[in-house]
Amino acid sequence: GMETTPSKHTETAWVLLMRAQQVLLAQVEAALKAADLPPLSWYDVLLEISRAPDAGLRQYEIGERVLLNKHNLSRLIDRLESEGFVKRQACDMDGRGNVVKITKNGMQLKQTMWPVYAKTIHALIAEPLTTTQVRSLAEIMSVLLEPHTVQQKR
Repeated sequence: GMETTPSKHTETAWVLLMRAQQVLLAQVEAALKAADLPPLSWYDVLLEISRAPDAGLRQYEIGERVLLNKHNLSRLIDRLESEGFVKRQACDMDGRGNVVKITKNGMQLKQTMWPVYAKTIHALIAEPLTTTQVRSLAEIMSVLLEPHTVQQKR
């Protein structure tokens, strides 16, 4: 309707959603750190680039898919490049800018990080919730995100 302020329940749902995201992400970061692995942002960037292995991705395309601001993303890609996990290549099609491609070492790092990440996701979502709750959570999140989703192949 014409309501402009959220109800108490709506506000509570919002606060809990924000807090849950922070707490769960912190748990993932802690698990990666305990395994002597880099932060989750490294995995996210490597994952997105690995989905376009031949073509590579432009930096702005990576930015559309991960939760990092331009400055942080640029610094992270520099770091990944200096560590040999990605490489920037001039784009053949036009002279404007580079594409970023994943290296063999980058693929290896991604594969090393995934089991730790996967185990943590399982512990944080699948263990405390029933299968029905997990499905409901996914459905609810899809509905919330649907109008805002960047069209991309998942």
